[in-house]
Amino acid sequence: MTMDGRVRKDRAGVLEKAGTLIEALPWLERFHGTTVVIKYGGHAMADEALRASFAEDVVFLRYAGLRPVIVHGGGPQINAALERAGIESSFTAGLRVTTPEAMEVVRMVLVGQVNRDVVGLVNRHGAFAVGMSGEDANLFTAERKHAVVDGERVDIGQVGEIVEVQVGAVRALLDDGRIPVISSVARGDDGEVYNVNADTAAAALAAALDAEKLVVLTDVEGLYADWPASEDVIDSLTTDELAALLPELSSGMVPKMEACLHAVRGGVPQAHVLDGRVPHALLLEIFTAEGIGTMVLPSVPGAAAEETAETDDTGTGGTA
Repeated sequence: MTMDGRVRKDRAGVLEKAGTLIEALPWLERFHGTTVVIKYGGHAMADEALRASFAEDVVFLRYAGLRPVIVHGGGPQINAALERAGIESSFTAGLRVTTPEAMEVVRMVLVGQVNRDVVGLVNRHGAFAVGMSGEDANLFTAERKHAVVDGERVDIGQVGEIVEVQVGAVRALLDDGRIPVISSVARGDDGEVYNVNADTAAAALAAALDAEKLVVLTDVEGLYADWPASEDVIDSLTTDELAALLPELSSGMVPKMEACLHAVRGGVPQAHVLDGRVPHALLLEIFTAEGIGTMVLPSVPGAAAEETAETDDTGTGGTA
């Protein structure tokens, strides 16, 4: 003990913590003031401890001077609600067939349940999170999407593909120091409400916001080099390399990697697929030199974006 009775702390442990903070300094300098769009889903949304660590990570980003935006889905919660309501749920070409009855449940779960849960998790740490739907302020406009089976277009109901993003309301929240939490529901010019893939929605929003990063949380370590023969994860690849790999990927990884591809081709400098089962995966990726998961980069560094969303003075994004 010291002379004044205080217990001397383990200096080695304290110095290690200081080293960790100093290691983060270059990344704090680089990303301060930038927007990061995070697609939240999978096991990280279902496990209570991971839910808490995710909320801590997002609030840490906010206090560190970044501008985080959360886009979420809610497949397991939708499945459970449809089962309780006695509504059959089927998939065609990996897409949920969404009847008008099913869409009512999807909308209720995503906007009224999952969104409120995520907002509540973040707001345990302060008045930061504000919930939104893709319908609010015409954030997402969608058109009906068709599945393709054996070369034929198949109607799968109220499943949408985003064709326009208007980011004025999201920018206003970010400028006010808030953390937007957005559910992947969109409205069409035809008046219909559409269920939109959350990976796709996050990519479209990241491009329209001129985000510095898109981060997609998954239930795998990243993109495997030769699955299932090998569990080696590809650390990074270019958009051209990813486009060549897409036809060979498993159906579960396709929407996530397509989202990364479209975001980077839309002007986002980096897109990442991370294992959301790892506690504090977000902080490890953003604030350490090693990083985790798989990173997608432009094929030609500094080249003009192929699909950049043009933004006018009102913050209205172009097509995604």
